[in-house]
Amino acid sequence: MDPRYDIKEVEARIYALWEKSGFFNPDTCVERGVTAADAEPFSIVLPPPNVTGTLHIGHAFEDSIQDAMVRYARMRGRRTLWVPGTDHAAIATQSKVEKELAKEDGPIGTDGKTHPLTKYNLGREEFLRRVETFAQESHDTIVRQVKRLGSSLDWSREAYTLDAARSLAVRTAFKKLYDLGLIYRGNRIVNWDPALETTVSDDEVEWKDEVVPFYYLKYGPFTIGTARPETKFGDKYVVMHPDDKRYASYHDGQQLDLEWINGPITATVIKDKAIDMEFGTGVMTITPWHDMIDFDIAERHKLDMEQIIDLKGKLLPIAGDPAHGGFAGMHIKKARAAIIEKLKEKGLVERVDEKYAHRVATNSRGGGVIEPQILKQWFIGVNRPFKLEHSKLKNIKSGSEVTLKQLMKNAVESGQVAILPERFERVYYNWIDNLRDWCISRQIWFGHRIPVWYRHGGESNEEVYNDIEAPTGNDWIQDPDTLDTWFSSGLWPFSTLGWPDTNAPDFQTYFPNTFMAPGYEILFFWVARMILMSGALLGEAPFKTVYLHGIVRDAKGEKFSKSKGNGIDPLVLADQYGADALRMALLVGAAPGNDVKFDEQRVKGYRNFATKIWNIARFIEMSRPGIAGMTNGSGDAVDATATGAHTPLEHEYLKELAAMKTEITAHLDAYEFHLATEKIYHYIWHTLADKIIEAEKPKLRDGSDEEKATSYALLEYLLLESLKMLHPFMPFITEEVYQIFRPGKMLMVERW
Repeated sequence: MDPRYDIKEVEARIYALWEKSGFFNPDTCVERGVTAADAEPFSIVLPPPNVTGTLHIGHAFEDSIQDAMVRYARMRGRRTLWVPGTDHAAIATQSKVEKELAKEDGPIGTDGKTHPLTKYNLGREEFLRRVETFAQESHDTIVRQVKRLGSSLDWSREAYTLDAARSLAVRTAFKKLYDLGLIYRGNRIVNWDPALETTVSDDEVEWKDEVVPFYYLKYGPFTIGTARPETKFGDKYVVMHPDDKRYASYHDGQQLDLEWINGPITATVIKDKAIDMEFGTGVMTITPWHDMIDFDIAERHKLDMEQIIDLKGKLLPIAGDPAHGGFAGMHIKKARAAIIEKLKEKGLVERVDEKYAHRVATNSRGGGVIEPQILKQWFIGVNRPFKLEHSKLKNIKSGSEVTLKQLMKNAVESGQVAILPERFERVYYNWIDNLRDWCISRQIWFGHRIPVWYRHGGESNEEVYNDIEAPTGNDWIQDPDTLDTWFSSGLWPFSTLGWPDTNAPDFQTYFPNTFMAPGYEILFFWVARMILMSGALLGEAPFKTVYLHGIVRDAKGEKFSKSKGNGIDPLVLADQYGADALRMALLVGAAPGNDVKFDEQRVKGYRNFATKIWNIARFIEMSRPGIAGMTNGSGDAVDATATGAHTPLEHEYLKELAAMKTEITAHLDAYEFHLATEKIYHYIWHTLADKIIEAEKPKLRDGSDEEKATSYALLEYLLLESLKMLHPFMPFITEEVYQIFRPGKMLMVERW
């Protein structure tokens, strides 16, 4: 063995060797006899990274967890499949490309100035070509990165959420859900991003803290509070809790004449239990068109709803003619101060709290401030009853009438889907209880176009066509919107296995998936939607176990971000210290569901561990040439586990190893990676190296040939068995050392 372990050379060569072997593919494992044809299957689909750039340290953590389980399952002799893939990430990817376009010069405007390039200047076809080019380049980078980390994915089965096979799955799913009555088109309040000019799902709203003035305004005999006076032009309902004794003299439906922003109005009193009596004055006006809670109140009481702000964030004519002191046409950001000034002139501002802390809804995919709007969109109705024709779900029979909420809850309550750690089950149920109908339409160009076509015969008799394939004839117009990216990724556990062909060999063998390991932050985005889609379309749970890992943070516990300057490129660390060292630094001490504080010093420490393993192996290998014969007195090869060959102390070493095997196996079966990694680390460094090898050195140096052979056989056995236990976590160095001692063998398919 070379005196020095060459990380880059070994890791590049070993991954190429693994790929060439074909053993990432379970079919090859069966064909070559390393896995029984009837072996129990083990399947995972890679949570598909977005094609928006490069992988971050969180991806490295996630992939290390999954690869550990995959390698363990493969060594246990299970028919193991890990499907790779990427996500087109519609809004995020389009937003990235649009930002790049804005850096280029576009056409000269009527003002004679050059304006930034936009998607509208390019047109839909050329813009999508640019997005696809960007996505392909990002995909290629991501694949190189995933391989660099040692991930043993079956690349022959790679998928993409926007490829032809997944597109067929999306169209099929839409058609089935539409026919079940679960997909509908209607006017409901949605999250609107005026910057990107598209809807955003509830789960993609990111709440950011800010401190702003809070205004207490006189509204007839009442005082109302608001941080957004620009939404108040249409407020003609004043709402209070029916049990609030302060307002007992007012009755539901009572009308009051009062002075407001642009003149006198008639307001109606509404009594509703949704009002928080402890907040502010306990009375509020509502803006149903631009607030989710207000919309719910208005729906319950069948109140009028009027739009105040347009889709670009500007005030509509209801705000008044600017020529007569109104604000129509002004952007809401500029209008706020002017509106307050007018209210002050009218004596309607009671007081101002200059430091009011509240949360603002923003688009996590583009950063724009969300402005709720009532729009005609496509939705999935989560409370709509439908008939589940075929069911393999516990507690739900075929032919039962259920809702999607019931399906999602039952999958976990029945135990068919285990969520780890269990504390997240309560979070999951709470989310379902508060789940609104899912808005699935987006006003962007990149993504799965909604498979619905219209033939217009007048406003009252528009003909709608929905099918897996487009209708024939030239008089049909396809819906211009695209689907929420989570619609296609919700199909991922089965669309990657051949669905909608339920007879596809992969679907028959590997569905439902055995294991899923996403971060806890996408429990709602993705995990719940996969359960929803699988339940509705297949009557099955999509996977058996969901292991939710935490977020990787910096050494101070802060999130990694480019703006903070604390970002870490996992590939730089892998090249500097080795992918093995990076994986161990991420896994040791990382309990399920807990955030990980990451420090580069830990990676350096596990690089030293890799060096220690190399030196242990070198010492044992160097003991071999001085041994005459490597046999016992009968001429047979020395058996390291033979009962008569060892001293009582050496028998204790073998018992200790057997106990360690049992413990590591139990930890992996329980997905306790943090405990398994720590124990095997301490065993190799502090037991094998510091204790056993040191105790055996005198025998290797001064013992008889038979004693030397026995000692060598013991140490080699302990080393190789330790490498097996360490392989799921540090695959490169364990494979390299194992093959030095067992030429022609491949550790990744050796028996556990």
